[in-house]
Amino acid sequence: MFKAKILLVGPNESGKTVLANFLSDTTENVGGEYRPTQGVRILEFESHLDSSGDNNTYEVELWDCSGDFKFESCWPALMKDSSGVVILFNPDIPSHLKEIETWHSMFISSQGLQDNQCLLIAHHKPGSGVEEGRLPLASHLNRLPLIHSNLEEEPEDVRQAFCRYLGNVVKAMSENQEREEMSIIA
Repeated sequence: MFKAKILLVGPNESGKTVLANFLSDTTENVGGEYRPTQGVRILEFESHLDSSGDNNTYEVELWDCSGDFKFESCWPALMKDSSGVVILFNPDIPSHLKEIETWHSMFISSQGLQDNQCLLIAHHKPGSGVEEGRLPLASHLNRLPLIHSNLEEEPEDVRQAFCRYLGNVVKAMSENQEREEMSIIA
């Protein structure tokens, strides 16, 4: 059974913890008060993927990483052996659109991840007007899959999109493992 280590990164107050709790079916009494994540929270859960007729279960470690740059010295340790990266941001905050370039550089480019191992999530907070139009992203970010999330209006769409992303990550992990095994045999 594959265990996928997914890093959930992005600017402060973008909704990473709320989304992580939702995806892992974790119920934590957050209250409406914002409490920034200190360092990282690791949520472990199983996900059922239906790929090519097989109904497989995969273990997921979802690393809910703080958006505070005071933890930057810890990031290389967090990235070790990661299978994929999700960058979450609030598209209603203009500085987030610029800041995701930094997150991409630090967590995706530095690891040499393939585009299908990455996901951008434009997370719309409750009460915000969701506009699912094209966002003004840098060209290298436009290559990455982008979904809009709104947990109040379409929560299952978000879960299904994450499961599709997870399927891509598991496929990439499988292909990497197969390449490594073939290089040992050759």
